[in-house]
Amino acid sequence: MAASLIAASFTAQATASPAAAGPELAVDVSAARHAISPGIYGLNGGDPAFNAEIGQSVARWGGNASSRYNFKNHTYNTGSDWFFENIVADEQHTVESVVKSNLDRGIKPVVTVPMSGWVAKDSPSSHPFACGFPATRYPRQDSFDQWDPNCGNGKLDGTNLSGVPTDTSIRADAAFAGEMVAHLVSRFGTAAQGGVPIYELDNEPVLWSSTHRDVHPEPVTYDELGGKGTATAAAIKAADPSAAVLGPSGWGYCEWVASGLDGCGPGADAAAHGGLNLSQWYLKNMKDYSDAHGGKRYLDYFDQHFYPQISGGKDPESNELRLRSVRSLWDPTYVEESWIGPGGVNAPPLQFIRTMKSWIAQHYPGTKTAITEYSWGALDDINGALAQADVLGIFGREGLDLATMWGEPKPADPGAYAFRMYRNYDGAGSRFGDVSVSATSADQGRLSVYAAQRSSDDALTVMVVNKTGEDLTSPLSVAGFDGTATAQRFTYGPADLSAIVRSDVAVSGGRVDATYPANSITLLVLPRAGCSASLHVNGDWGTGHVATVTVTNDRRTALAGWRVGWTWPAGQQVTRSWGTSLKQDGARVVATDAGWNGSVGAGGSTTFGLQASGAAAAPALSCSPI
Repeated sequence: MAASLIAASFTAQATASPAAAGPELAVDVSAARHAISPGIYGLNGGDPAFNAEIGQSVARWGGNASSRYNFKNHTYNTGSDWFFENIVADEQHTVESVVKSNLDRGIKPVVTVPMSGWVAKDSPSSHPFACGFPATRYPRQDSFDQWDPNCGNGKLDGTNLSGVPTDTSIRADAAFAGEMVAHLVSRFGTAAQGGVPIYELDNEPVLWSSTHRDVHPEPVTYDELGGKGTATAAAIKAADPSAAVLGPSGWGYCEWVASGLDGCGPGADAAAHGGLNLSQWYLKNMKDYSDAHGGKRYLDYFDQHFYPQISGGKDPESNELRLRSVRSLWDPTYVEESWIGPGGVNAPPLQFIRTMKSWIAQHYPGTKTAITEYSWGALDDINGALAQADVLGIFGREGLDLATMWGEPKPADPGAYAFRMYRNYDGAGSRFGDVSVSATSADQGRLSVYAAQRSSDDALTVMVVNKTGEDLTSPLSVAGFDGTATAQRFTYGPADLSAIVRSDVAVSGGRVDATYPANSITLLVLPRAGCSASLHVNGDWGTGHVATVTVTNDRRTALAGWRVGWTWPAGQQVTRSWGTSLKQDGARVVATDAGWNGSVGAGGSTTFGLQASGAAAAPALSCSPI
C-alpha cells in the first residue's frame, strides 16, 4: 500500500515557468489551540479497505431508507427514491450486521431510528413487492417500475396521488424506537459497554411529506417535530442512558430555518413559536424538555446536512464556484451565490458551522455539532479533491464534532487522496495533527492553510491547498514552535493523480519558503526539535565500566528539563550514577535531570555520569525534553 500511495522525490519539482508570488502564510502554535475531533473523518459508506486505510472514525447507518426500517423484519421502504417499494434487507445490510461490522473494525456507528410514525410491514423478498402506489389501486400513473410494473411513482399528470399507508406500513411510535435500541443493546451492550454510541432521530423529517408522502403527506410542523423528537429521545435514553442522541438531521437550508408548513422562510408556524426559526426552536424545545425532566440531556448533537447549492459540473466556472462555496461553512463575508443568496431567499452569510454554534450557545449550551451528510462533488477530479481537503481543514479549525460524507470517493479517486492527506499521507498511517492551532493566509481564496500539532510526537502539520491554476511561492512563518532545520513535504496534484509525492524543504529562522504547485494539496510536517544524547566510555575493565553522557539542547530556546533513555545490550547494570536521577528496570534505563542541571540554554549541553557492571557498550540513546 505504501508503494502505491507515496513516491519519493528529494529534488525541487521542475516547473515550466517561474512560480508566481503567493500570499504570505502564518502559523502560531501557541494561539487558537483546541482539539480536533476524530469524528470529522466519518463516512456514510464506501470501500471497506479504503475506510480501514484512513482509519475511518465514524460510520452512519441512515438516509431515506432508514426512516421506515423495521428491525423486526429487516424491511424498509424506498419512498420516492424508487417507487415506494418495500425491500427486505439482505444479511449484509441489516442494521445488526452493519453495526457488528463497524464495531469489529473499531468504527463508531451512528444508527438512525424511525420517527415518522410508520415502518415497513412484512413484504416478499423478491418481485412483486408491496408498494405505496400499486397499479391494482391506481392503474393510471405517470410511470411504473420497469422491473415491477405494479409499483408506480404516485403521480398522475404531475400531481401527487393520495396513498394508503397500510399498503406498505404499520404504525410505529416512540416505543418502537425504544424497542429497537433495547434490541441493539441486547446484541452489543450499551454505549458504555462498547455498543452503539449514537442514535439519530430519523432522517430529513421536513421532507417526509415528499420522500415518504405515501404514509406522511402532511407537512411537518414545529410541534410534530418537537413532540416526536423529545419522545423518541426519551425512549432512546431509557433503553440506553449512556448513548448519545443526534438530530434533527435536516436536509438543507429550508429545513435549517423553516418547518414544512412554513416552506422556506418565516411564516405562521414560526410566529406561533416565538418567531424563532426551526433550528433555534428545536434546540430550545430540547432544552425545555431537559429542564422539565431534572436537567437530563436528551439531545447530544445538533445535526444538519449541508450540500452546496451548485451544479455537479467540472467546467472552469463550476470548478471555481465549488472552491469558493466552501466559505459558506464559516466566512462572515461570503454571501451565497446560489438561490439562497440575494437572488433567492436573500439569506445573510450562512457561516454554517459558526451559526450552529451560536444558536447552541443561545438555546441549548453544551450540545455538540454534526453534519451527517455533505458533499462538494467532483471527487473523481482534482477540483473535488481540493474542495474536500479544504472542507476537512475547515471542520477541524472550526471545531465541528462529527461529520460523515455522503457519496464516498472510490479508492483511486482524487477525492480519496484528500482524505489520505489528513489520514495516511505517507502510506504508513501517519496523520494530520489532532490539536488545531492558528493558521492564516493573506488570501485564503488562493492558498488556504490549516495547521495542527500532533500529540503523539509534538510535530507541527501544516496543510496548504493551492486553489489556483498557477504555481505559487509563498513564505510561511511559524511562531511558538521549535522545529528542526528540515520539514517533510507531501504533495498531491495533477502531476501524478495516483500518488502523494514526498520531498524535503528547509526551515530557517522559523520560516519556510516553498512553492505550491497549481491545483495541489501540500502537507508540511515539521518535527519538533528537542535534545540529543551521546555516551562516552571513560574506563572499561571488562567486568565494569564508567561513562559520561552528554545531553545537548537542539532547540532555539532553553530546556527546562530532560529525559534520556536506553536499553543495555548484554545485561549491564548501573551500580552508581551522579548528576542524574536514574532508574533501571531490566535492561531498560531512564535517566532524568537532577534539577540543578535541568535547565540547558539554546545549543548548550550538560553531562551526567554512571558506573555499570559488565563490559562497556554503545547503546542507542533517546532524549526528550520534559
